[in-house]
Amino acid sequence: MARARTKARTTADGESVLAERFGLFAECLLTGVWIAVASLGVVTYPAAFAAGARHLHRRIAHESGGLREFAADFRAAVRGGWVVGLAGWAVAAAVLVDVQAARAGIPGGPLVGAIGVFALIGAVVALLRAAAAWTPDADWRALLAGAGRRTVLDPAGSFLVVGGLAVVAASAWFSAPLAVPVLGAVTAAAVAVEERHRHR
Repeated sequence: MARARTKARTTADGESVLAERFGLFAECLLTGVWIAVASLGVVTYPAAFAAGARHLHRRIAHESGGLREFAADFRAAVRGGWVVGLAGWAVAAAVLVDVQAARAGIPGGPLVGAIGVFALIGAVVALLRAAAAWTPDADWRALLAGAGRRTVLDPAGSFLVVGGLAVVAASAWFSAPLAVPVLGAVTAAAVAVEERHRHR
C-alpha cells in the first residue's frame, strides 16, 4: 500500500511530482526574466512572449531546450511580431486618449473610457493566446484572428489569463521587480489555456 502510494507520487521518469511541479514553476520565473529582457526592444514583446511560450511547451513535453532555443524562437517570431508590437502600442495610445477624454468630463466620456479599457484587456488576452499558439511557420495575422475568436468564445480561459495579468499588476504595484519573473507565469497560464482549449 505504501509502495503504491509512493509510485503514484512520481512521474514516469522517476521524478517526484512535487519536484516536477516546483521545477516547472522555477522555469516559469526564469522564462519571465528572458521575456522581460527580450521585450526591451519596445515592439518586440509579442515575439518575446511567443518564444517564452515555445520554451514552456518544450519544458512541459520534457524536451531539451534552454536560452539558445529561446533566442532562436525569438529571432523567428520577431520577423512579423514587431508589426504586432507596434500595433499594440497604437491601441494602448488610443485607449489612453479615451481615458483622458473620460477624465476631462466630455459627454459620454466615462462610457467610451470603460469600453476602451475592456477592449485593451481583450486585446492583451488575445495577444497572449496568439503567442501561446505561435510556431515558427505561423502567420501572426492568422494567429491573432484565431486567438481573438477563442478569447470571445472561451470566456473561462480568457478570465484565467486576465487573472494572470492581475497577478502581474499586483506584483508590480507591490514591488516592480517582482513583475519581471511573474511574466513567465502569465505566459504559462496562456499556454495552459490554449492546451485546454485544444483538447476540448
